[in-house]
Amino acid sequence: MHPLPIARWSRAALRIAASYYVTNGFSAAFGLLLISGAIHLIVGPFAAASASVGVMVCIPPDQAAPKRGKFWHLLPAALIGLPLFICTQLLHATPLQLGLLLVPATFLAFLGAAWGKRGLPIAISAMFAMVFSMAVPPHATGGVLVSSLYFALGAALYLVYATLANALLNGRYRSQMLADTLLALASLMRTQAQQFSTVDGSPERTPLAGLSIKQQAALADQLQMARDLLLESPRTRQRQRLAGMLMQVLEMRDHLLASELDIDMLRAQPGHPPIFSTLREVMEALAEEVERLADALLLGRKPEVFPSHREQLATLHWDENAIPADGSDSSPAMLARGLASRVRNIDEETLRLIALARGEAEPDLEVVRAAWQMFVSPTSWSWRPLLALWRWDAPPLRHAIRAALAIGSAYLLSLVLPWGSHDYWILLTIVVVLRGSLAQTLERRNSRVAGTLLGCVLAGALLAAHLPLAAMLLVTMLAQAIAHAFAIQRYLVTAVAATVLGLVQAHMLNAGVSPTFDVLERMADTLIGAGIAWAFSYVLPSWERTQIPALVARTLKAQKRHARVALGLTQLEAVDNQPELEWRLARREVYDSLSALVQATQRALSEPRAVQPPLLPLDRMLSNSYQLLAQLTAVKGILLRRRGRFVPEQILAPLAQTAGRIEQTLDAVQPADPALPAPAATAPLALPDPFDSDLSPWLLRRLDLAEALAARVREDAEQVLHAPASRG
Repeated sequence: MHPLPIARWSRAALRIAASYYVTNGFSAAFGLLLISGAIHLIVGPFAAASASVGVMVCIPPDQAAPKRGKFWHLLPAALIGLPLFICTQLLHATPLQLGLLLVPATFLAFLGAAWGKRGLPIAISAMFAMVFSMAVPPHATGGVLVSSLYFALGAALYLVYATLANALLNGRYRSQMLADTLLALASLMRTQAQQFSTVDGSPERTPLAGLSIKQQAALADQLQMARDLLLESPRTRQRQRLAGMLMQVLEMRDHLLASELDIDMLRAQPGHPPIFSTLREVMEALAEEVERLADALLLGRKPEVFPSHREQLATLHWDENAIPADGSDSSPAMLARGLASRVRNIDEETLRLIALARGEAEPDLEVVRAAWQMFVSPTSWSWRPLLALWRWDAPPLRHAIRAALAIGSAYLLSLVLPWGSHDYWILLTIVVVLRGSLAQTLERRNSRVAGTLLGCVLAGALLAAHLPLAAMLLVTMLAQAIAHAFAIQRYLVTAVAATVLGLVQAHMLNAGVSPTFDVLERMADTLIGAGIAWAFSYVLPSWERTQIPALVARTLKAQKRHARVALGLTQLEAVDNQPELEWRLARREVYDSLSALVQATQRALSEPRAVQPPLLPLDRMLSNSYQLLAQLTAVKGILLRRRGRFVPEQILAPLAQTAGRIEQTLDAVQPADPALPAPAATAPLALPDPFDSDLSPWLLRRLDLAEALAARVREDAEQVLHAPASRG
């Protein structure tokens, strides 16, 4: 059961305060304070303010990351930012020439989106270099050269600081990242527990199933970030333990997905409420234990043990004489036992996870070391993404053109406004609001406007209080920490903190300007900038329906490969872990492809109905794809972990035939392969007790269901690819 509301809120607040992104935010802010404070004491206030701009330009790509390649990941922000800062300073007094710089520079900067999540922070840094340069007045005696030298000094010092800080905090980041992953897993477990309490037997996807798919996609992204950090150089005992726990989370995710099998069939039976009530109770208890483990990692404590639910699950029984309500051949009693067996697997994996955390179990070092080499994202930069985007329908290219036009239009407008001396704020709003999709732009627009209004009120009060310089520096540090920490997690919070940071920083750069007038300007500039970003999101749009076919093709390809590997016999005959690692890679690609398709579908919900992709077939395809993945994962689990509980002669031929038929089904429509045997019309096998009997009938049943699901996935994919866009 959930704790009381106050206790739940306090736990949530503690988890946020102890999270990796808050730690990273305060690390960045401390670097800003340390560098600007030292330069202020040694050189003076103007030098500190200019150097702080160099620091803030380098902060966006500074995230919790592996130690390997950290410096080279940050370096492009400084190398690109410095010449842009200098050029903007040189042209600030000539508006026409400055505009001719802003537009092409914006286009080139936003091409960084071609590198995805790695490239976008670099693009933001490049834009910050120009926008913040517009806020820096020339030095009274040294001019642009002095300002640029201080900018370069701040950027260089921060590169060194951020690299060292990331190395110092690496161990802490590992525990925090794993804790955040566990919390995402626990949320998925609680959603699964709610599935056991629903009474709707409709075959259509329920809202809870939709929430589960969203959480699966979010967990897939979180797991990749955790892999990159936790699987780097697992040489020490502590690193190996955390990496082993992460690999255990991957197994739990598979069992959790498999626990959704047969729920709808059992829900249609009249005797399901007592069984489902117990399963819900067990699943909620397991979710609570996973959350407690996450809290222990965040607080550096040793997690507590908890009793197994094995006996409670083993005693679940249905009326053996119950007749299936839907007229099927599946025994409700055995299906219920099978469902209890899958929940028991989650219970066993949770116990092992806690044993690993307590140091009472040893991780599988062969799997951990192999995963380090095969599952970690590359850290080097490549020209390949840039070379691949020069086609008219490439989203990064269209977004770069869109951003350049928006910045150019906003700059022209800012020149005719009565408060044009602070024209950079409109441009800054566009930089942080305009995104590659309409859904992301709308979300940023709303958060930016609300956050700026709140931040202006707060900053106005701070500036009117005439705080001493030390207090202003502390405010700047706190605002920078919060703005950086929540940029991805909760942009509304970032918008409030960034507004305070911008106004306080501008006040320190331009002492003597009325703070009240600054606040009113920022409110108007934000509304104008958000409106321009919203309007230009419809210019050369990259509607999600243009990306859906490629994502669907990727999903089908991943499912085919996973079916071939999961149903292969090499793991049973191998003497090493290579076949299992190949399966893990295939499984990850299925999860990643489905995650990308889920996110595209969610973004499409914010687009005009006339250009939306066919959402209902997409919805069904996602649901059936996860079900197919669950069936194949259940089969693979039997092959890997229950080798002594099936008869090989009964399953060898069906495994190979099913793999071939699934691959053929998911291929483009083509004549059937005459060499591939057709499914035999055999009588259904009686399902034995899954706790202590031969599992061959269960495996054969999973193969039949997987074939049927593959056909449904292919049918859904055909409807997605050939149906007209939604207009209703």
